[in-house]
Amino acid sequence: MSTPAQWHDLAPRLLSGFAMALGGAALIWAGGWIFAVAVCLLAGVMIWECTGLFGVEGRASLPILGAAALFGALHLPGLIVLPLLLAVAFVGAGQPGRDKGLYALCVLWVLLGCYMIVVLRDQAGLIWVIWLVLVVVVSDVAGYFAGRMLGGPKFWPRVSPKKTWSGTAAGWIGAAIIGAVFAVPTGAGLALVPISVLVGFAGQMGDIAESAVKRRAGAKDSSALIPGHGGFLDRFDAMLGAALVVMGLWVLKLLPGLA
Repeated sequence: MSTPAQWHDLAPRLLSGFAMALGGAALIWAGGWIFAVAVCLLAGVMIWECTGLFGVEGRASLPILGAAALFGALHLPGLIVLPLLLAVAFVGAGQPGRDKGLYALCVLWVLLGCYMIVVLRDQAGLIWVIWLVLVVVVSDVAGYFAGRMLGGPKFWPRVSPKKTWSGTAAGWIGAAIIGAVFAVPTGAGLALVPISVLVGFAGQMGDIAESAVKRRAGAKDSSALIPGHGGFLDRFDAMLGAALVVMGLWVLKLLPGLA
């Protein structure tokens, strides 16, 4: 059961979350180059946080390189995108620092996830980006409150001590509800329900993956840029995980209504 101490971070989380939601909604609605530039800048900030976690040199230059490469990738044929973003990750891994391979994977994860979010907005349309965002947000919120209120067995205590099976299952239910709500607006039908659960689970695993990286780096948060949330990587890790699965479904033409 929950205790008052478990909710000490709720107020700053809500305030910061509300501010980010307003800004994010405005950018998503705007779309186009405004949204693309904003996501590229966000990718640069998250790469900056990665360089801090791994103690990699070039903390100023590598984020700029990553943001610029991502913006360029958005204007190139699809076959060139992966080699370009891989090159950025390899450049970063070539700098002095620890766990270079893991650092390169984190950078590539950030770049590919952000790339897919922009592509989804540009090519699939506003409704699909709203679906993705709500799957991740509702899954996260449902998991947060269910985990704090119900408690119970831990999902993966060695990596993420706070996550419980009750919170994880609540996240799946929340994602399924969003899938049902968007079944008609997206034209995907009820096939979107299990896909939403899969995407929601991918978001949860993105959160856990980032927790594992922070644990290995000996850090509580990726940075202290967002009150109550830590860093931008802490806040968008689930979105990055979900976006990668959406990318896979997109490439394999398994997204109903978009195939």
